[in-house]
Amino acid sequence: MAEVSPQPAAGDDADPSFFQRRAPGGEGLSRTVETWSALLLSVTVILTAWSAFESSKWGGAMSIAFSQASSARIQANRAAGEVAQARQIDLSIYSLWVQMKAAKNEPAAAYVEQRFTDRFRVSFDQWVALGGVSDPANAPLSPFALASYVPPGTQELTALDARADTKYQEALRNNQRGDNYTILGVLFAVVLFFAAMATRFANPRMQVGLLAFATVSFLVGVGFLASFPKLI
Repeated sequence: MAEVSPQPAAGDDADPSFFQRRAPGGEGLSRTVETWSALLLSVTVILTAWSAFESSKWGGAMSIAFSQASSARIQANRAAGEVAQARQIDLSIYSLWVQMKAAKNEPAAAYVEQRFTDRFRVSFDQWVALGGVSDPANAPLSPFALASYVPPGTQELTALDARADTKYQEALRNNQRGDNYTILGVLFAVVLFFAAMATRFANPRMQVGLLAFATVSFLVGVGFLASFPKLI
């Protein structure tokens, strides 16, 4: 009686799985796929680590810029308080002068005028020259409306406001750059996945297809990486 070889049961390790079958004559192609996959994986791992590094650096730069913007805004608020205080002092003295003028109390008006601050006197004299007293219809409403009136802290306030706005916009740009590198890391993770899976299939078309997709994704990622600003 002829000896009958036992058939392997379903799920038995003796039955090659779909991932383990090799097409006849496909050993050379498989070796090429494995070699290119190993090279692609090695380079992609390095670029993934670099993307994570850049994302972290830009995140730190974002935090620093936000802190600098906040600090500049606080200093601007202090300068604004100084400007408001100086303006209030000048406005109070000028209001008293107007009251004395309205009451036709010239000695009292002259006395108050002597108490004008130097910064306000420049604008007041210019306002008087424009007809502020003798021809009020053709002059500004008050010396405060003239560009020559600059309370202390005004220039600092303008500079600090500009710095706060600049740093805030810089922080937003840094945040976007960090996000770009994070997304790039995800793209490289896709490359790693498909490059690794390409070696697990025995079908040559499946191998080449997965590896081609991984390669194209890798080249796209490298293109983005080259175009992104670097922070070291």
